[in-house]
Amino acid sequence: MFTGIIQAVGTIAALNPTGGDVRLSVDATGLGLAETQLGDSIAVNGVCLTVTERQGERFSVDCSRETLDLTTIGQLKPGSKVNLEKALTLATPLGGHLVSGHVDGLGKIESRHDSARATEFWVSVPESLARYIARKGSVALDGVSLTVNEVDGVRFRLTIIPHTLLQTIMDHYQPGSLVNIEVDLIARYVERLLQFSSQKTPDASGLGGGLGSPYQ
Repeated sequence: MFTGIIQAVGTIAALNPTGGDVRLSVDATGLGLAETQLGDSIAVNGVCLTVTERQGERFSVDCSRETLDLTTIGQLKPGSKVNLEKALTLATPLGGHLVSGHVDGLGKIESRHDSARATEFWVSVPESLARYIARKGSVALDGVSLTVNEVDGVRFRLTIIPHTLLQTIMDHYQPGSLVNIEVDLIARYVERLLQFSSQKTPDASGLGGGLGSPYQ
C-alpha cells in the first residue's frame, strides 16, 4: 500500500528485455534506499513493482507483459522521469489517501491552463472508470494522490498547486499525455457491496427452510 505522496522523482536508467518482459532500472537519488531490501515494493508512476536488484541509489524491477500493456510503463525510455514512492509502514504519515499501486486504466490529459499560481488539468478516463470519479473525491494520477474539483461526464478537473507540480512529473503533462489512473478503493468496495445487496440471498440464520445447516 502507498499514500500517493511522492517521495522522489527518479530517472529511467535502462530498459532491458528479458524473454518478453522488461527489467527496468531506475536512478532514485533522494528516495533513500539504504534500508530497501530485495522483494520490497516501490511504486513507479503509481505502479506497484517489486525490487529485484539494488546498487547504491539505483534499483531494478521486473515488469510483466501485462504491466507493460496496461500502464504507461511500456512507454518509458531511458531518461524518462518517474514518480517514486516506497511502500508505507505503520509509522508512515497518511498524508494522501490509501493507494494500492494497482492501476485501473489509462487517462488522457485533455487540457492544461494556469489559474493564478495553480495549474488546472482536465483529464478524461474510459467510461468504465468514470463512475468511480466523484467531485471532492480522491484519485491517483501516476501515483499522485489528488482531489477531484469538478466532474463532467468522463472528464474531471484537477487544480494543482506549484509545490505538487514541481515535486512530481506533473509539470511534464501536456494535452494528449497518457497517465496511470487508480480510482479510490472505497468507491470500488462500495460498488461491490451494492452488487451483493441487490441480489437475493438465503436467510443468513440458516433457519428459513428448516433447522439444518445452510451448508449441507
